Amino acid sequence: MTEKNHVLIFDTTLRDGEQSPGATMSHSEKLEIAELLDDMGVDIIEAGFPIASEGDFQAVTEIAKRSKNAVICGLSRANFKDIDRCWEAVKHSQRPRIHTFIGTSPLHRDIPKLSKDEMADRIHDTVTHARNLCDNVQWSPMDATRTEWDYLCRVVEIAIKAGATTINIPDTVGYTAPRESADIIRRLIDEVPGADEVIFATHCHNDLGMATANALAAVEGGARQIECTINGLGERAGNTALEEVVMALKVRHDIMPYHTGVDARKIMHISRRVSTVSGFPVQFNKAIVGKNAFAHESGIHQDGMLKNAETFEIMRPEDVGLSETNIVMGKHSGRAALRSKLKELGYDLADNQLNDVFVRYKALADRKKEVFEDDLIALMRDQESGEEYDRIKVKFLRVICGTEAPQSADLTLSIDGEDHQTTAQGDGPVDATFNAVKTLFPHEARLQLYQVHAVTEGT
Repeated sequence: MTEKNHVLIFDTTLRDGEQSPGATMSHSEKLEIAELLDDMGVDIIEAGFPIASEGDFQAVTEIAKRSKNAVICGLSRANFKDIDRCWEAVKHSQRPRIHTFIGTSPLHRDIPKLSKDEMADRIHDTVTHARNLCDNVQWSPMDATRTEWDYLCRVVEIAIKAGATTINIPDTVGYTAPRESADIIRRLIDEVPGADEVIFATHCHNDLGMATANALAAVEGGARQIECTINGLGERAGNTALEEVVMALKVRHDIMPYHTGVDARKIMHISRRVSTVSGFPVQFNKAIVGKNAFAHESGIHQDGMLKNAETFEIMRPEDVGLSETNIVMGKHSGRAALRSKLKELGYDLADNQLNDVFVRYKALADRKKEVFEDDLIALMRDQESGEEYDRIKVKFLRVICGTEAPQSADLTLSIDGEDHQTTAQGDGPVDATFNAVKTLFPHEARLQLYQVHAVTEGT
């Protein structure tokens, strides 16, 4: 059991967050985000859905092997095959968890054509099976907030008796209002036998813009685990945002006397990394991590800020990892400025590492008026993967577009260290570029995935 006022942070960026259309992350990106989550003090990381694909299984397995502090959790449906596959992935963690779920509302019971009794039996059998494999089992009644009250109490009791250690109450479609969210948790704790022996969790979606409010209300009702994602990433309108609940509990500790183990100073760095790897930009006015969250344009606001920052800010930028200083990086910046900026971004480099990065930084700065933080993060990612040998590298690309077809592309590729130049035309810049690539290879290739990610905003 957790300490009375300690709220566990369960991050599901790598599972529910990645289910956002277009937010698929590579294997290495998942490992990086998991490491950042572990480092910032997240209690539980839901690393994926192991049976969904071989890639998901491998990612969860590797994250479980690498984790240092966090509980590593995998998701499974309510069947033995899913649960066994989940266990095979998470068992490598020092602190594994199996999270199994089933839809309990009338709408979700109708899909598998299960009666209430049949579903209750399945819940008992699958939770028992999971608990026989793992001491840490979380159970979720999907669409709990639209499940009949008597039946919800019944299946929660069954899951507890079968060995679940955490009961998660999902507001799967973001339908609940804050008062309801608090009441559901409070009543379950009061009315279900054995409720005092488990941790209750809340999982909220943002379809009506109330995910964070609902999560905080659930804590007031007795929940001691919040399921959330970085930047609120998630299906449809997203999930409860980790940065919002962490800072709300920190800033309004006067009326919400709860605390988490998350190092809030690392919020901004991981927010930017998740935005970059997922391809989902953070809206400018997003709470806590948006570009304008600490920006002031109104003359009255600026005057007040210059005299006393507390006039228009309830938290300091440095509380979430933003620097008090605004060092503009450019071609005249030296090693000291680069070291300071990288340290602010979470990279503490030895002298020899700094020298290597500085050479590449100067080459970039010569081509840009200003080097942004995302540029530096990209440099560091390239530096960290520098030991890998890329057989194919883009040395030069120029695309000529106009109002009249065709478009043309001039391309130079380095293939196994040898430069190859070509020119091709196409029905647009992308088509022209890939036609150029095709001329350099003898075999037919099909474009399976095309994504455009701007590393920075440019100048």
